[in-house]
Amino acid sequence: MALIQYDIALLLHFLCLVTTASAKVPALIVFGDSTVDAGNNNYIPTIARSNFEPYGRDFYGSKPTGRFSNGRIPSDFISEAFKIKPSIPAYLDPAFSISDFATGVTFASAGTGYDNATSDVLSVIPLWKELEYYKDYQKKLRSHLGPSSANQVLADALYMISMGTNDFLENYYTMPGRRSQFTVRQYEDFLVGIAEKFVRELYGLGARKISLGGLPPMGCLPLERTTNVMDQHECVDSYNNQALEFNAKLKVMVARLSSVLPGINLVFSNPYYILMHIVRRPAFYGFEYTSVACCATGLFEMGYTCARDGLLTCQDANKYVFWDAFHPTEKTNRIIADYVVRTVLARFL
Repeated sequence: MALIQYDIALLLHFLCLVTTASAKVPALIVFGDSTVDAGNNNYIPTIARSNFEPYGRDFYGSKPTGRFSNGRIPSDFISEAFKIKPSIPAYLDPAFSISDFATGVTFASAGTGYDNATSDVLSVIPLWKELEYYKDYQKKLRSHLGPSSANQVLADALYMISMGTNDFLENYYTMPGRRSQFTVRQYEDFLVGIAEKFVRELYGLGARKISLGGLPPMGCLPLERTTNVMDQHECVDSYNNQALEFNAKLKVMVARLSSVLPGINLVFSNPYYILMHIVRRPAFYGFEYTSVACCATGLFEMGYTCARDGLLTCQDANKYVFWDAFHPTEKTNRIIADYVVRTVLARFL
């Protein structure tokens, strides 16, 4: 009962913050992987796409945009919480222009990571290229708004970074290259170094409000549970411990940069505990299924395999924590985004 009352109090506090939100954050600018990709991969030669049914069936107009979900993703809900707009468009989508991007844009690419070698696995946009797109965006924004107004938007915008899972699950534990070069702890440090360099580069380009995201309990993704036969398809503890260890290092790095970069407002947004709580206590949030996903058999499908087996896809995604074997449903995305806003990002409201 005390837990329920506590959650209700947090929710009321969050709603109060949302209703009093001002234009302190005029735009949301997003970097990352499939957790925040709104369709950039549709416009590059890669198999890491989701611009087909049943993806997007609960999005506006039942449109499969390239978001790896049945509906909206966390960056969309965060934008809505800040009263900016209900969804953040992909930078490479020709349906949008700089006037749309002026209040929010995502450069994210599904399948990418901090490590360039991770983006090579599925031929997606590496992090350095996302930064190049952002520099191009800056030029267009200054031309559109004028240098003074554009610089103000760039300084007041909230920058969101969400990636890292692919570096471990898609690269380090799957491909031989990095394992031959690094122990897993050395690889963590390697990635943290890249993350720090990226934050410093954003800071040098004028960013001041930055949210660096941590890893989820990646051992609880349906794909990992499906292959965990020896432990009766429970969450893979070693992967979850890896996420906790990496998150701790990111948190230390965030604290260090906050103390040495004048004027920076850098926060660590950690999705681990809220998603783990959802997985461990699904009924509390109204879920029924945690170990299998909604799409197809729910065991291993994502992307094109999800589409091929669409006839098996569940009718009500709101009963499922995961949409495909790697990505949450819209309902889960909303819960995670609301949690991050009220516990971390509220300082920017």
